[in-house]
Amino acid sequence: MKYAVVLCDGMADRPVAELGNKTPMSAAHKPAMDMLAANAEVGTVKTVAAGLKPGSDVANLSVMGYEPAKYYTGRSPLEAASIGIDLKDTDVTFRCNLVTLSPEDKYADKTILDYCADDISTEEAHVLLAFIEEKLGSDIFKFYPGVSYRHCLVWSNGNPHPGVLTPPHDITGKKIKEYIPQGNDVGQLYDLMVKSYDLLKNHPVNIERIKNGKRPANSIWLWGEGQKPLLDSFTEKFGIKGSVISAVDLLKGIGICAEMATPNVDGATGYIDTNFKGKLDAAIAEFNRGQDLVYIHVEAPDECGHRGEIDNKVKAIEMIDSTILGPLVATLKKQGEDFSILVCPDHPTPLCIRTHSSDPVPYFIYRSNAEKPNGIKIFDESSAKSTGVYIEDGFTLMSRFLQK
Repeated sequence: MKYAVVLCDGMADRPVAELGNKTPMSAAHKPAMDMLAANAEVGTVKTVAAGLKPGSDVANLSVMGYEPAKYYTGRSPLEAASIGIDLKDTDVTFRCNLVTLSPEDKYADKTILDYCADDISTEEAHVLLAFIEEKLGSDIFKFYPGVSYRHCLVWSNGNPHPGVLTPPHDITGKKIKEYIPQGNDVGQLYDLMVKSYDLLKNHPVNIERIKNGKRPANSIWLWGEGQKPLLDSFTEKFGIKGSVISAVDLLKGIGICAEMATPNVDGATGYIDTNFKGKLDAAIAEFNRGQDLVYIHVEAPDECGHRGEIDNKVKAIEMIDSTILGPLVATLKKQGEDFSILVCPDHPTPLCIRTHSSDPVPYFIYRSNAEKPNGIKIFDESSAKSTGVYIEDGFTLMSRFLQK
């Protein structure tokens, strides 16, 4: 039996007026997804337990079978593992976004215009992070470059609970005055953010970006703090060999910490311009080399939700269906081996709020050797809810999926 998880990050949504009061899942043309769901177990699952923030870190840990209340130590440590940072037990690491801020004189009066600086390229970002490390790095604080706008700051012997640090994608378009770091031990962190603006606003990379009609990456933004994670081996936990395919450091980091394979995919960006076919090819290659489970994570629907891009969110779902899910099913059928497929989001990213919510998400589990016709014509939020199948503890979904 081969197992494939197609994790459509942030795919679930709420009815959108511009789509005729349909959700992006309802509006999307996704024949492969709908066909599989029509012959599968369909329901909803709560991937974010009460009291936890609805981030991709918590939600994907849950889908992968790790109870966040037991295993979660923060978002950035998982990303740090992907970057290759060898964290000490006393280190605290932070997600370091490159963001676009408005030009008001006082830092606190500025507005977050873009949490990802127009999805800045990794090459440009590495130049800026190297400059920030040169000017602001020290024996206490060290900056590490990641992918696109996503990077890490490590605080040696830092406070693992310094205060309240707000994710920038939660406050896009808002003045930062009410969202600057709050707490007893955030002064040094806020000072780094303020100094970064003065360093980056006239950097040659940003001058060139502005000249080309792109937003400048004119500040860092720190959040997602945590300490070195300790995940059980996926193979020891579930008795099978697994791989994670993703463009983002967070998912690769989870895979690395769980001792799963994490192949790189050229051109995987985490947005709608990602190399969808490259992810398909990587998944098939992992199966062909003997892996039992492949976890294919696609970030694009989530990014479109954060940006309020209605048409692109629909398109992202359609691209997952036509370039990953459909061809994957065709390939597995051709190889003649029994297979199971789990399709779900990690959390909703509703276009109307442009951030994550904790609502249960739709899922289906299709088994090629045990089809279950159920009369469902469209796989979406309402059809999944209508089945009455509900999983309260999201971390149990993986064990349910792996049942033969």
